[in-house]
Amino acid sequence: MSNHLLLTHEILDVGAISNLVSAGSCGAISLFVGTTRDNFEDKTVVSLEYEAYEPMALKEMESICSQLRQRWPDIVNIAIYHRLGLVPVSEASVVIAISSPHRKTSLEAVSMAIEDLKKHVPIWKKEKYDDDEGMWKENKECKWQTKEKEEI
Repeated sequence: MSNHLLLTHEILDVGAISNLVSAGSCGAISLFVGTTRDNFEDKTVVSLEYEAYEPMALKEMESICSQLRQRWPDIVNIAIYHRLGLVPVSEASVVIAISSPHRKTSLEAVSMAIEDLKKHVPIWKKEKYDDDEGMWKENKECKWQTKEKEEI
């Protein structure tokens, strides 16, 4: 049982990440691959740029793994990889892979993992548009931003 956590400026290799969580005792590997899309609210997106407070981000990612394992004790391996820096359209920004003996566990766990990552992990993104404009965006699920807005 392993947790594989990585923040990197390198391209994410989905196949390698899937292989990393593979285990003979598992009949399921579920993946979530988040990619840069080419549009947002009638604007043409050319890339995303990610920044993170890395020590806290990794700590929060480890906490997500602990919560997943507490809820689904049969999880075998977990990988949460997030790209930093510029991520062009169609390339992966985040890959979450979870292996378990049966598909229900891994599918539910992957869904919870991406939602919790968006809520709690201090990673920020800037959308870059074809008109040379860019805009830093918050995840609508982000807990600390929601609290700030409520206090204002």
